[in-house]
Amino acid sequence: MAAARRARAGDPRAGFRRPAAEPGPAVPQGLIRAARKSGQLNLSGRNLSEVPQHVWRINLDTPEEAHQNLSFGAADRWWEQTDLTKLILASNKLQCLSEDVKLLPALTVLDVHDNQLTSLPSALGQLENLQKLDVSHNKLKSIPEELMQLSHLKSLLLHHNELNHLPDGFGQLVNLEELDLSNNHLSDIPTSFALLINLVRLNLACNQLKNLPADISAMKSLRQLDCTKNYLETVPSKLATMASLEQLYLRKNKLRSLPEFPSCKLLKELHAGENQIEILNAENLKHLNSLSVLELRDNKIKSVPDEITLLQKLERLDLANNDISRLPYTLGNLPQLKFLALEGNPLRTIRRDLLQKGTQELLKYLRSKIQDDVTSPNEEPPVTAMTLPSESRINMHAITSLKLLEYSEKQAAVIPDEMFNAVRSNPVATVNFSKNQLNEIPPRIVELKDSLCDVNLGFNKISSISLELCMLHKLTHLDIRNNFLTSLPEEMEALTRLQVINLSFNRFKVFPSVLYHIVALETILLSNNQVGSIDPLQLKKMDKLGTLDLQNNDLLQVPPELGNCETLRTLLLEGNPFRTPRAAILAKGTAAVLEYLRSRIPT
Repeated sequence: MAAARRARAGDPRAGFRRPAAEPGPAVPQGLIRAARKSGQLNLSGRNLSEVPQHVWRINLDTPEEAHQNLSFGAADRWWEQTDLTKLILASNKLQCLSEDVKLLPALTVLDVHDNQLTSLPSALGQLENLQKLDVSHNKLKSIPEELMQLSHLKSLLLHHNELNHLPDGFGQLVNLEELDLSNNHLSDIPTSFALLINLVRLNLACNQLKNLPADISAMKSLRQLDCTKNYLETVPSKLATMASLEQLYLRKNKLRSLPEFPSCKLLKELHAGENQIEILNAENLKHLNSLSVLELRDNKIKSVPDEITLLQKLERLDLANNDISRLPYTLGNLPQLKFLALEGNPLRTIRRDLLQKGTQELLKYLRSKIQDDVTSPNEEPPVTAMTLPSESRINMHAITSLKLLEYSEKQAAVIPDEMFNAVRSNPVATVNFSKNQLNEIPPRIVELKDSLCDVNLGFNKISSISLELCMLHKLTHLDIRNNFLTSLPEEMEALTRLQVINLSFNRFKVFPSVLYHIVALETILLSNNQVGSIDPLQLKKMDKLGTLDLQNNDLLQVPPELGNCETLRTLLLEGNPFRTPRAAILAKGTAAVLEYLRSRIPT
């Protein structure tokens, strides 16, 4: 109290006191002490609006305890402290970084992501040992030229800022291996990028690039190039000479054609969906011997060349929502193909119900069409020498070569143990137990969790999803139509890779809420249930969802906000009791329905 009175009256000793420090979250001395020993200081998420001066001077100032404690044990010898090499200032409220950063010349890692920085100090250029700099998720509009002096820098993360241009001298960062510039406002990139010959990963997604400099092809180490969501109309033909390239993302641009890839012998993934590609040539494909993923959905492709069968390592082929009217039947012979998406095409030779039966049924159909032309379709695969007598009714060829475990159309109440025993150590990617009398999901299915991607349990009598199924963490496709399901367990949220789920012809009265939380879902088929409502706000968060089939349910109304789900390419609502949108609007297709719904959102 006396101190408070003195303060009010004006304390005569005030002039001799140190001024009080600015209020704000202090950095505990214990952290500073530990950092002097370890060389690492983590100050993330501490609400800091500025970095305290003693952090910059951590290697210069004599520690407080040295003044107080004159009997040092071996652990307290402050003069043997370690220089700070790693400083993490992420998730604070920093608006600027002091030029005093140069007082930490030993730094190898500096992480200031998720702050409010609008600029960077030029003194950063003096941190000659810096190997990783993360300044992502800030408000940077430019980068100081001095940054180009960081010749040891290996990782530079600049994504989610407001950068309009980059310094011309970018090519001086010759040791850079990882560069992320995604989610900025860049309309071009410096030609000096060609000098970044050690770069392995380059992310340019979500910018405003209209073209890529041909010199980029000089990046001989580049394995991953992401140009998603820009304004690219062409790709430089020289890109095709990048011999190390393994993953190329060109989705959501304005490409009218694909480049040819004569030298990209290692290219494993090519993502070019949501463009305006009309023609797929043999020349585009024939050199891509290593390709395992080819994603071309939402283009305007009219036909698929027979040469697609040269892609012997292809595992995923996505051609959904194009203008394809016929397919080469030889597609059925691709030995590794696990996923084939064709919905949303005007295919004349393949019935729509067949498209919904999943990849294996589709491939089987295509193969049967080849056999129709060549041999009798009923020829059994040869019995291998490995086949044991007890496994005579087990197709070992399917397990070992096609990675398929099939026991369908047997009217069985349980799957025999010998089926699972026969798998042994073979990785099984696909299980087909459809068209039986199963009351539950076979518990032993969990034994296949490390390789299983595609499960077909359709046309059984299953009334609940087991926890074993929720443990199939690699599952991408689940077909469980024509069963007795009324709900799905929340544990299904663990199926983070699930892309397609078929729940048609079950007994759902409400839309299973867990589906809203499986963000990888691209296709939900829920027709012929009794679903009475949907939550458009939750659906809008599912930014991968392209197909939603709710035909023949009990929807009394369609919420107008569903119109905001702009990722939807196929929305099927026929056969519900709602009055609007009327049948004439539904008949115009998904885009027209979404536009109509948007027009009904109250303003």
